[in-house]
Amino acid sequence: MDTLLVEIGSEEIPAGYIQPALQAFSENLLQQLDKARIEHGRTRTYGTPRRLAVAVEAVAPRQKSLSAEVVGPPAKVAFDEKGKPTVAAKKFAEKVGLSLDKLQTKQTDKGAYLVARVTERGQATRRLLGEILPGVVESIPFPKTMRWSNFKMFFARPAHYVLALLGEKPVSFSMENMKSGRYTRGHFFMDGGRIRIGSPDDYLPALRKVRVLADVEERKKIVRKEVEKTAKKLGGRVLADEELMDINTNLVEYPFPTGARFDDVFLELPEEILITAMREHQKYFAVVDGKGKLMPCFIAVNNTRARDMKLVAKGHQRVIRARLKDAQFFYHSDLQESSDRRVEKLKGVLFQAKLGSMHEKVLRVQNLAERIAVKLKAGQKLKKMVSRAAYLCKADLVSQVVGEFPKLQGVMGRIYAKVSGEAPDVAAAIEEHYRPVYSGGALPETTVGAVLAISDKLDSICGCFSVGLIPTGASDPYALRRQGIGIVQIMLEKRFSLSLRELIEKSVSLFSEKSDKEPQETVQQVAAFLRGRVTNMLIDAGHSKDVVAAVVDVSFDCIPDVWQRAAALENLKKADDFESLATAFKRVVNIIRKADAADIGKVDPKLFEDPSESKLFKTYQRVSKVVAKELKAGDFEKALREIASLRPAVDAFFEDVLVMAEDERIRKNRLSLLGGISELFATIADFSKLAT
Repeated sequence: MDTLLVEIGSEEIPAGYIQPALQAFSENLLQQLDKARIEHGRTRTYGTPRRLAVAVEAVAPRQKSLSAEVVGPPAKVAFDEKGKPTVAAKKFAEKVGLSLDKLQTKQTDKGAYLVARVTERGQATRRLLGEILPGVVESIPFPKTMRWSNFKMFFARPAHYVLALLGEKPVSFSMENMKSGRYTRGHFFMDGGRIRIGSPDDYLPALRKVRVLADVEERKKIVRKEVEKTAKKLGGRVLADEELMDINTNLVEYPFPTGARFDDVFLELPEEILITAMREHQKYFAVVDGKGKLMPCFIAVNNTRARDMKLVAKGHQRVIRARLKDAQFFYHSDLQESSDRRVEKLKGVLFQAKLGSMHEKVLRVQNLAERIAVKLKAGQKLKKMVSRAAYLCKADLVSQVVGEFPKLQGVMGRIYAKVSGEAPDVAAAIEEHYRPVYSGGALPETTVGAVLAISDKLDSICGCFSVGLIPTGASDPYALRRQGIGIVQIMLEKRFSLSLRELIEKSVSLFSEKSDKEPQETVQQVAAFLRGRVTNMLIDAGHSKDVVAAVVDVSFDCIPDVWQRAAALENLKKADDFESLATAFKRVVNIIRKADAADIGKVDPKLFEDPSESKLFKTYQRVSKVVAKELKAGDFEKALREIASLRPAVDAFFEDVLVMAEDERIRKNRLSLLGGISELFATIADFSKLAT
């Protein structure tokens, strides 16, 4: 068993392309090896801006042989009356490549048939790889690809060579003008000559000698170590940024960090602007002191070591000075314009072609946010702050700083609101209303921010659904699923006991002039969409599918209640007698569903014929009062335990009486009794959905 190593060398590949490409490269190669019946071990990937490589351990020297039974003509056709082979038998033998005496007769359901045991002997792996590898390399996906010269091959950047080794011997194949071999290249700027690789085990050590760290994790550790060491020399520490660490790791083949400074005068700018200017444009690391305050320093990770690294630092300083000078100009220009003036300018910013301007969106969000504030019954102060925050929440989109640094939207809104004297919660809410900005991201901390975030996200969802821009299985261009999840997460985190359907209806009503659809149709679609988000989130939280179905089918209108009901039902399922309890309650539900609604009314104790009816009714009256009290207090677990105490009386009732009695009055009275019980536990879950 040998190790297979495949490397394709190219011009500089964008940093963000490398990790996804390596993963796809590895997966595609393993799929093709499996398809070719070539046994193998685990894979390792290596990558730099100028190379993508995969090593597969324990690759078998030959593919596995394949044996199969081939069915031929019926025996009565294959042999004549004297038992001699006919032309049909001879042709079959020729087809499978066996002599007549190697054929067998096998009895099947359809009678006797001539059969042959055929074995396809496995071919040499090295030969098969020559056919497999070109397709694997060409199938590596990239966000954008290119062609070069007059070649037909597509790749992220022009490719120049291919290394392919199985053990100590090369695998031969061609791709455009490249012929595979055992040669790689060193560091392009420092030692770019050809390097002979004797075996896959020599690959990493040989590259290290020519200033190439092909192992991504090894390179990342050195980047981290050297950057931290450089920061210490500057008198501070690196501002934590794992994403930037990954980017810099994939920008270099060997890291040479340089520490540098910028003018103290730029420290008058908000830290967010300074950090973003260094990070987004130049991929520089910011440096902070022991208290976390930004220092006038930064660290650049270079791909080469110059004779005079101080000269390199000066070059970086000139570049960042120009960037910060621009940022300073934009910031001071923005401060000359009021936030209210920027809100007016939103009339010229398109939100979506069918949904109008960003200014229209702001007014809708403000309307909905005020409605939520009223529903929360938190007083006029909250409503006033929510209204102001909603009015200003998109104003920074037309600021010059956000125009230059789009990732600062919301952040600059907070900063400008704070500078202009807005209330702290109003300023914070302007930034927080975009949260969560990614899966698992931080949620709004302030109540104002939470209300505004829900309003903004619900406006986007209802607006898109109103004009037919509904997500499909393969497409969600407006990130409505993420926004729907955000709404649920915020309501759950803040324990907002709001009616989700009422909010949907209010939001949809604000699009009446822009939609040709019936409002109730849109409301139903949005409700179903958010129900899907709730269902998936409950399952992801560890709740069983039957519990989720039982809870959500009753209601998902109040988000905190949904989670409490699911948790309570999960705990009830752990009880020893749960199966018999669920069976009894399912029976109640099924009877009521089949009954005519007109047959269910008020229970008349005078019509009871059996003691079990009277006992069940009295138990029901007692339990219903306790359940109502516990539900009001929000204790669903206690409410469920009380409901569960009905089971003995329900069992006795079913055992002693016939619900569908011939006497119409008796039958309706018994159905009414069961109807009340059904309504009691239907406030928490649909027991018919539970698996027993």
